[in-house]
Amino acid sequence: MKKAAVLVSGGGTNLQAIIDAKASGLIRNAEISLVISNNPSAYALTRAKNAGIKASCISPSEFDSREAFNKALTDALIEAEVDLVVLAGFLVIIPREMVEKFRNRIINVHPSLIPSFCGTGCYGLKVHEKALSRGVKITGATVHFVDEGTDTGPIILQKAVEVKDGDTAETLQKRVMEEAEWKILPEAIELVASGQVKVVDGKTVRV
Repeated sequence: MKKAAVLVSGGGTNLQAIIDAKASGLIRNAEISLVISNNPSAYALTRAKNAGIKASCISPSEFDSREAFNKALTDALIEAEVDLVVLAGFLVIIPREMVEKFRNRIINVHPSLIPSFCGTGCYGLKVHEKALSRGVKITGATVHFVDEGTDTGPIILQKAVEVKDGDTAETLQKRVMEEAEWKILPEAIELVASGQVKVVDGKTVRV
């Protein structure tokens, strides 16, 4: 059984999807051993506690420098002996030292079909605003491994979602979460935890 840490910043709806997938048996080869938020008021911390999962806040504001925060965050994961790090709406730049320590063991969910509407500054509602302003008919979500870039790591899973006439960024965000993010993130966790995917030449392959 692989030990997973989930990193969150806000309400934790993706975390809840993971908790539910574990409870229903969709995730069989991983357990959520730790939830960390950079935001002390994040409701995700309450979701974790309600599920009996160890939860803590490690906020940049608690440290004198970004380097000290980066070290504390990385050290917490190392001390917890986690095998997998899941970014589920974690609005913090991942330290290079963490990427190196957990190479091909950090995954992120992004609310678009990468390489569309991704990269620096593309997060949350901004992603859906860009999709709507471009007039795309199909959007979706992507789960990918995390590397040193922003949304540039090897793609694990993608799922398409229809953009409907009259959509706002808020309605589109909700549909992408419900129809894509909450489905492919737990699936990707199981794939990685069970050793069914690996990275070869910068791309993922099924084993």
